[in-house]
Amino acid sequence: MERKTYFADILLPLPVQGYFTYRIPHDLADLVEPGKRVVVQFGARKIYTGLVRRVHEEVPKSNAIKYILNVLDEHPVIFPVQFEFWEWIAEYYMCKPGEVMNAALPSALKLSSETSLVANPDFDGNTEILSDKEYLIYEALQIQKKITLTEASKIVDMVKIHPLFRTLMEKKVIIPEEELHDPYRPKVTDYVCFTDQYQDHGKMEEAMNSLEKRAFKQLELLMQLIRLTGYFSKNPTPVQKTLVLKNVENSAAPLKALEKKGIVAIEKRVESRLPREKASAKPEDIIYNEAQQTACNQIESCFERYNTVLLHGITGSGKTEIYIKQIAKTLEQGRQVLFLLPEIALTTQIILRLQRYFGDRVGVYHSRYNLHERAEIWHRVNNDSSNRYDIILGARSSLFLPFRKLGLIIVDEEHDYSYKQMNPAPRYNARDAAIWLAYKHHARVLLGSATPSIETFYNCRSGKYGLVELKKRYGGLQLPEVLVADLKKARRIKEMHGDFSDFLLKHIDEALKNHEQVILFQNKRGFSRRLECETCGWSPQCINCDVTLIYHKHFNQMRCHYCGHHTKVPTHCPECGSAKLTMKGFGTEKVEEDLSLIYPDHRIERMDLDTTRSKHAYQRLIKDFEDQKIDILVGTQMVTKGLDFDNVSLVGILSADSMISFPDFRAFERSYQLMAQVSGRAGRKKKRGKVVIQTYNPYHSAIRYVIDNDYMEMYSSQILERRNYKYPPFYRIIHVSLRHKDPVFLNRAADVLASELRQTMKNRVLGPEYPMVTRVRNLFIKQIIVKVERGPEFARLRRALQIHINAFEGDQEFKSVKVSVDVDPY
Repeated sequence: MERKTYFADILLPLPVQGYFTYRIPHDLADLVEPGKRVVVQFGARKIYTGLVRRVHEEVPKSNAIKYILNVLDEHPVIFPVQFEFWEWIAEYYMCKPGEVMNAALPSALKLSSETSLVANPDFDGNTEILSDKEYLIYEALQIQKKITLTEASKIVDMVKIHPLFRTLMEKKVIIPEEELHDPYRPKVTDYVCFTDQYQDHGKMEEAMNSLEKRAFKQLELLMQLIRLTGYFSKNPTPVQKTLVLKNVENSAAPLKALEKKGIVAIEKRVESRLPREKASAKPEDIIYNEAQQTACNQIESCFERYNTVLLHGITGSGKTEIYIKQIAKTLEQGRQVLFLLPEIALTTQIILRLQRYFGDRVGVYHSRYNLHERAEIWHRVNNDSSNRYDIILGARSSLFLPFRKLGLIIVDEEHDYSYKQMNPAPRYNARDAAIWLAYKHHARVLLGSATPSIETFYNCRSGKYGLVELKKRYGGLQLPEVLVADLKKARRIKEMHGDFSDFLLKHIDEALKNHEQVILFQNKRGFSRRLECETCGWSPQCINCDVTLIYHKHFNQMRCHYCGHHTKVPTHCPECGSAKLTMKGFGTEKVEEDLSLIYPDHRIERMDLDTTRSKHAYQRLIKDFEDQKIDILVGTQMVTKGLDFDNVSLVGILSADSMISFPDFRAFERSYQLMAQVSGRAGRKKKRGKVVIQTYNPYHSAIRYVIDNDYMEMYSSQILERRNYKYPPFYRIIHVSLRHKDPVFLNRAADVLASELRQTMKNRVLGPEYPMVTRVRNLFIKQIIVKVERGPEFARLRRALQIHINAFEGDQEFKSVKVSVDVDPY
């Protein structure tokens, strides 16, 4: 009976459109199924890990159909709902499915490299089945361990080596090297235990008597092992080999001798790389105050009518306790929970609070974990056993984990723009994507924020989301007192000490005198924003980007925050030769140094991208601040988000104007959110805190709204402006960016694409124009902005836009122009 021929549609982690069809070899037919990883050849030389999307019998039109080389998984690592989620992201955010796969899968689950051939250890050595050219390859692999396809092509003098490669695979003579080098390896630990024979106490006594006469070192080690394993207890347990070697000096040789004599054995155990904690409390132990209980009841009522509910609670109102109860309720239903946070820094505090109630059912997933840890979390979310993670706490990338029974997604600080992936593609917004993912899982979404985004609050007001409000701080504490330091006046009357007003320093002095802590917020890192020649006005520029280099004193370098280029600090102006070079502007590094001079007896630390690059840097800083080992914490927006410290009585905002004056339609909203959020870090537990805002414009409406804690007035003023000027939430925005090294050619290409778009979209197309930064990494940038009204028209025009871009990219003349699309930017 003739066997059927099957094909599989494979998704590859490449920026190419669609899926690729491969033939399934008969010996792999029972192993290939949707969601499993397979090894396939793509192009002339490359081998990749792909994901099976569909298995079918439809014969492709192309005759050059390649074979699947191997199947990597026993069970699927991706489920149909994940594929649908990836495809939705690719369609909505106008990118390639392969780009979504590349972002979603941990590095340890992806393989790719130039193909190398190695001898198959299972080959039986029957060379009679090999042709002459096949034998040449076989012979070459007996001489050297591996050969590349290029080398194999030269050995047999064939340009098209792949048919020969395929037959050698089918005859089990060779295998691709990648199959032997999957990056993911479970963590294996050696344990020392006594063999069954020596579990008998009499037999152990004989061994000890024998060793006493001949091998005293072995006897000494044996005595230690008896102690460490609890040999004479009811439940003796094996002990880690590293612990044995650490406790007993020079014990490697005696241990090997005991193993050889059959007294002890070395067991290999697969262990988790991730810490395991036990729960020390129960969610039902949490006692709500009246406001929390009312909010909880309202959330339940809203979930009966809406899939998405916004919990609008002021800072310090007790939102986390409500989250914990909602999590417990979801777990009782046998479903999983995803808890999204905008910053990795926030996981340090919240993970401890969740582990207190849920123990080792909580997993953490973010980019600071190494490739093996991320792969282990992936497998444990996918696991359908008691070892599965039921709660995942993570940043935006945790959306892509293979949840089986997702029941609730919590998006804390939902307004935060860290939820938006900027580069590379997919340029998705994790908050919006979470709502779609929850819909596919029939799950609920709970958004939480003290300062909701205007789009989210608009959705509540228009009846799309439910709204629950918490307007009182937990424990009856008052919101902090917000004070303003007028920098214009302070400089005029000489009440400035560097970048600090005397007004701010007076309040810092008071806090430190009372043994209280201070947080200072400056939304720029580095020491100085720029170096400037007083004689001719020259400033050092990046050689790759059209931006000014920023001075970092710790490294004594001028650095570009776009491409990473750095150079030494000049001693003289290269334009006029003047030595009068002065620093303009200030960042967190300068704030830290200046404070250390003003307060030499106090410990001052900095939390920004430069000081938190290492894996545990966040945790160390936050732990030290919680333990009151740090008196003043200086930071960028990392310090504004959801952190909860008992002893902080003062928060200082050093430069409010730099946020408010940023040229962006969201600048007003974001400056209000940042100031209100960082203000909320003050006076959380003991007494009413204080906030000092330094500004040249103390009567700016954004600052007045922060002083009055008046979110509704801020929302009302901004929603009217957004409606008048056709901005979100009334219109959707798409940015189309074109990049090329030749500005003249780029201008022509951008004009051609914009002209094509206007034929379909009319006056919805704006530009092309140069953005604020016109060149990055030696590529000039032109932007086209498309504004589309909300509703069904958006989907139609988005598809039309994709058709135009595909045609533009397919035009040979403009093939060198890089095009990227950002839907719902900012």
